[in-house]
Amino acid sequence: MVKFSSFLDRVSGFLAARKGLLPLTGLVLILVNLLFQVFPIGWLSTSHFFLHLGLILAILGFMLAWAL
Repeated sequence: MVKFSSFLDRVSGFLAARKGLLPLTGLVLILVNLLFQVFPIGWLSTSHFFLHLGLILAILGFMLAWAL
């Protein structure tokens, strides 16, 4: 439990200095999904995996940036 707490402290300190990192990463993943829609590559283009992951990451990033 102590290791997890110290891990969260380090991640919180890292993200507090870089508030836009998670939303920008989410945006990049959404653009990667757009590329997979233009150039279909197997199950990635049909599942919209990067779209969903990018949206979740961007929303989480905005919530964390507002809280930190």
